[in-house]
Amino acid sequence: MADLTMQAIRYHQFGEPEVLLLEPAPRPEPQPGEVLIRVLAAGVLPVDWKIRKGLFPLPVQFPVIPGTAMAGIVEEAGPGVTSFKKGQAVFGRSSKGTYAELTTAPVEAIALKPSSLSFVEAATLSGGASTAWRAIIDGEVKSGDRVLIHGAAGGVGLFAAQFAKWRGAHVIGTAGPANIDFIRSLGVDTAIDYTSVPFEQAAQDVDFVLDTVGGQTLERSWSIVKRGGTLITITGQPPMERGRELGVRVLRSSLASGQNLTEIAALIDEGHVKTYVQSVFPLDQARQAHERSESGHGRGRIVLRVADV
Repeated sequence: MADLTMQAIRYHQFGEPEVLLLEPAPRPEPQPGEVLIRVLAAGVLPVDWKIRKGLFPLPVQFPVIPGTAMAGIVEEAGPGVTSFKKGQAVFGRSSKGTYAELTTAPVEAIALKPSSLSFVEAATLSGGASTAWRAIIDGEVKSGDRVLIHGAAGGVGLFAAQFAKWRGAHVIGTAGPANIDFIRSLGVDTAIDYTSVPFEQAAQDVDFVLDTVGGQTLERSWSIVKRGGTLITITGQPPMERGRELGVRVLRSSLASGQNLTEIAALIDEGHVKTYVQSVFPLDQARQAHERSESGHGRGRIVLRVADV
């Protein structure tokens, strides 16, 4: 008889990292249009610990399996699914939790894993490369544009900088002193150490701003976006009214489609874009992974290794 349980990280109440528990959980079943995926690696996104703390007004049904980003192998295709089959290596997102041995995902939220990446590396793409790619597309970034990426060394910023550069933009990026050389290696033309130089001095008349920091960084960004330019923030509710006052197009962050994920995979396999893994923790050290993520200012993405290939 098949095992009806799996190992997963779950929490039964909001709180600090101590609420994260490794325990048996029911094995998910793919619904029509979904696939069952054996998770090999899961990306740790800042949104994961913000939800765990109860910082988002989202409906939550306990116990919660955290995580949306993952890479793994198709275990079973659900009813009506013909685009994926058992044994294929995939990456993408799931709304059912990815800090687990198994998860389900709709076919439009996954794509075949880039062959040049490991599963750990591929787990950095959803919520990182996917968010950045949608921002660059929605912002209509084109050759010759002046683009400012706040937090250019982070899990979203490092991809946004590379995508904008690939599109021919002049890329300005902010980072801490330890990451200035790193963002230059990504193709950033003007690298700003935000601890020593106000970015307003080095960036003016910008066509597009991607804010991954929020707070005062977002507030100070209004003065450098040209009228008719675009601003996207991924840190909370976008300030639409302020944009209308200043003649700046303000957009919400949008979700990537399966086609977008395929486009990202192609850019990676063609060598145009690279990823960076900050640190890797085994599944049973999810608490430590969250503590690292909450400390902020990291380079790249934190990943949980759920299983070996």
